[in-house]
Amino acid sequence: MRPLPDLVCPAGSLPALKTAIDHGADAVYLGFKNATNARNFAGLNFDPRSMADGIRYAHGRGRQVLMAINTFAQPGRAKEWQQSIDHAVDLGVDAIILADIGLLDYARQRHLQQRLHLSVQGSATSYEAINFCQREFGIQRAVLPRVLTLAQVEHVIKNTSVEIEVFGFGSLCVMNEGRCWLSSYACGESPNTVGACSPAKYVQWDKQPNSMETRLNGVLIDRFNNDEAAGYPTLCKGRFEVRGETYYALEEPTSLNVLPILPEIQKIGVRAIKIEGRQRSPAYVAQVTRTLRAALDALSEDRPFTVTPAWQADLAKLSEGSQATLGAYSRPWR
Repeated sequence: MRPLPDLVCPAGSLPALKTAIDHGADAVYLGFKNATNARNFAGLNFDPRSMADGIRYAHGRGRQVLMAINTFAQPGRAKEWQQSIDHAVDLGVDAIILADIGLLDYARQRHLQQRLHLSVQGSATSYEAINFCQREFGIQRAVLPRVLTLAQVEHVIKNTSVEIEVFGFGSLCVMNEGRCWLSSYACGESPNTVGACSPAKYVQWDKQPNSMETRLNGVLIDRFNNDEAAGYPTLCKGRFEVRGETYYALEEPTSLNVLPILPEIQKIGVRAIKIEGRQRSPAYVAQVTRTLRAALDALSEDRPFTVTPAWQADLAKLSEGSQATLGAYSRPWR
């Protein structure tokens, strides 16, 4: 029997961090209040004091803290990213999640004993890429983009000694993470450099008599009827007119949910399952963490694993568009 995968949960705030720990997370991942963090939204993330409080809370309960410094350093500003790495080490985080090769090299040279993880933003989809980062920078874990089938994930695991982490619940992205151009095209700012997809300063809500229009830097993304819930406007999940028809031309709002394939994920040797959602509320974190914790604990029991209706119902309430999918993990046509 393979070891049970760790449950890695999002912490966009100190209350979310404490909620994740209290509901069964093995580790939380978080970021600073600056552009080094790929969820750099106003009102989220950690200043030095709250970061220290959060680390103390997690470590006091035997859990780990993973620091995401996962955007790409900008020309002439590399010092900001390097200082964030130094600060994370000084705070005593258990691992630093990095995407930028230059920053991986800096962390390896400057902090030889610090555990390093390769971020999903690094877009490593092959064992060759992962083994390169292990050889050159000493990474101990890699987070895979959400574009691989389960068989492809297994192939990676069989050909590397690096721990593999995969996403288990939350929003999907049509892009290979780390290679998004849509938000950059509309706003002139990339989520991989400034840390936010659809930055709030570009978002516009325009209430019409019978609808709500959402725009990103003036680009009409969606129009919601009064009886529809209006989601946060991201270009990939907007409805657009194409040849006279209006529909979700790129991607429908839906959430990844791996509950049905947890036994297979464990069997192939996945080391950690990540919940997406540092931009989400502590209530979201509590519900998803509690549900995945219960499922993983059931997986460890000496009896056949069954997904309960209660688990599915709890996660369905939190799924985008009230829809769930196995995403790329399951491609029946292959």
